[in-house]
Amino acid sequence: MDLFDLEAETKTNNNLKRIRELEKLIVKYQKSYYNGEAEIEDSEFDKLWDELKDLDPSNKILQKIGADSGNFEKAGHIMPMGSQEKAADPESFLAWALKHVYPEYLVEYKLDGASLELQYQNGLLVKAVTRGDGTIGDDITSNAKKMSGVSVKLLNDGTPVNFTGGIRGEVIMTHDVHKRLYSDKANCRNAANGLMKKKEGTGCENLCLIVYDALSTDGQSFFNDEEEKINWLKQLGFNTSPLKICKTPQDVIDYRAEVMEKRNALDYDIDGLVIKERKINLEDASRARPDHQIAFKFSLEEAVSVLREVEWSQSGSTYTPVGIFDPVQLAGTTVKRASLANPDTLRALDIKIGSHIVVVKRGEIIPKIIQVVKGEGDSFSEIQFPDTCEVCGTKLVDSGSRLYCPEKNCRKRIIHRIYKWIECVDIRDMGEALVQALFNDKKINSIKDIYLLTENDLVPYFLNNESQEKVSAGEKVSLGARKVYNSIQSHKEVSLTAFIAGFDIEGMGETMIEKLVDAGFTSVDKLLEATVQDFEKVYMFAQITAQTLFEGLQENKEEILSLINDGLVTVKEISEGKLTGMSFCFTGELKQMKRQDAEKLVKENGGSCKSSVTKDLSYLVTNDTESGSSKNVKAAKLGIRVITEEQFYSLLK
Repeated sequence: MDLFDLEAETKTNNNLKRIRELEKLIVKYQKSYYNGEAEIEDSEFDKLWDELKDLDPSNKILQKIGADSGNFEKAGHIMPMGSQEKAADPESFLAWALKHVYPEYLVEYKLDGASLELQYQNGLLVKAVTRGDGTIGDDITSNAKKMSGVSVKLLNDGTPVNFTGGIRGEVIMTHDVHKRLYSDKANCRNAANGLMKKKEGTGCENLCLIVYDALSTDGQSFFNDEEEKINWLKQLGFNTSPLKICKTPQDVIDYRAEVMEKRNALDYDIDGLVIKERKINLEDASRARPDHQIAFKFSLEEAVSVLREVEWSQSGSTYTPVGIFDPVQLAGTTVKRASLANPDTLRALDIKIGSHIVVVKRGEIIPKIIQVVKGEGDSFSEIQFPDTCEVCGTKLVDSGSRLYCPEKNCRKRIIHRIYKWIECVDIRDMGEALVQALFNDKKINSIKDIYLLTENDLVPYFLNNESQEKVSAGEKVSLGARKVYNSIQSHKEVSLTAFIAGFDIEGMGETMIEKLVDAGFTSVDKLLEATVQDFEKVYMFAQITAQTLFEGLQENKEEILSLINDGLVTVKEISEGKLTGMSFCFTGELKQMKRQDAEKLVKENGGSCKSSVTKDLSYLVTNDTESGSSKNVKAAKLGIRVITEEQFYSLLK
């Protein structure tokens, strides 16, 4: 069996193992949910569901709803109680909306309670049935009659309504009732679910039903569309949640942000919005998972806050706006700062001090502000942009995509470039404190000066260091100075990607330079001779990025050539290697070498390295291929080959 057969088999086995794990978890959490003691948040359950859907779309578990307890007689539903399609963020919702273009979108709260169907015969309540498995549930009629919002006889302004069919709603417990009577329960939903299924019905008088759907089964027509349906239910005296009519998908997204902000002030829990078309689509509603409506859920990774101020973080030449806002909880952490990216982002958001904002933190991404919630009567003030460099006093340039100091000799820019160079070429013994001291004493004022340092230049910075020894004639030698000097001299041969990235050109890390190399820019000369238009043809190099790279290379051209021509640095030629065209991500502890050295080995053999698992990754390298780590799981989901450290070394043989 060759390596690629082994990889395919490993991938298949990992997928099957994960599918079995997901099946067990989903069944377990469904059971606890439908019996009133949910063990995890809905958002966490949705992640498990979506992962199984990606790995095995036809899995039977995805077609099942759940199961009720065995305390009651069973009864069938009039209206199918399937699970809705879900969107966890605006991007997912917009993807759904592209396939479902409606003249208008009817939006209701997604109630966080327990589903119940009221069944009527000629206007009289005959059964109340829980969700169960979506087709059959528990008959809890006697308990339901004690609940607020349940009508035993349908009346419209005192006149009997001869309705035969089903009315569906959600049993909820208000925050006030939960706080006063059931604070020992984890949340309102768990408390409501437990009470409604008590055999004796004790406590059901503390529950409330809010309805949102109805279906006539005897041919009579009481409403013509979804809006009329809600109005008809109101006329019968039922509790309903607000109905919002939006003209566009963006209006829905904006409304979701408004509701996110005020949801904590509601009397009951909601965990998202339900979006439908105006017309009543019975065929779609009869499916196990209706497609023409969607649950646009709130996420633990999103929150609404108020912007209080904007700080401008300076990194090298660039000034980046950072929003400071009232603290919010995101994915289990307290967050009060988030990036606002650049001046164009500020203008596009139309954000001001005092604006209500949507903050997100998805996965491992740094928190950022993505939306402003428009409101009336708020007090706003304009965000003030810095106009001069705080170090050299030069007038800043606002190019839209960045606000920066254009002065090449600005000391803030120079020291940042020196730090970046040391990081990229990996001079590990040259610490930040030493660099700052050398810079302050004007011993180094450029990248070139690093390589002109002598051992004697470094000795004064180690006078208090214990690692000194006497030699003949009373001369003192610092072992610390010698170590730093030797470290500098051992890093005179540099890869092309590290060499260019080390000049601290905005947005040009080694990953971006690797894309240039892959596109044929395999030498310093080729990069210096290229035009903006040449760079624009490279993957991920749009006009602004290409222009920034071109200007950065031209600005640093003199020092680039001086380093090479004076023999201070040798740039290693890019040639075809055993790993050319392959990319690697290392995770976990390696046995034979440090991760940095393994990544260096990849680059020396023509490959590239990534810090995370992405769809264009060739291999994930780990000594625990069956781990349930996030990188292993994502690799399985994307079909990325997972190999051991030994298999990695075999690629080099």
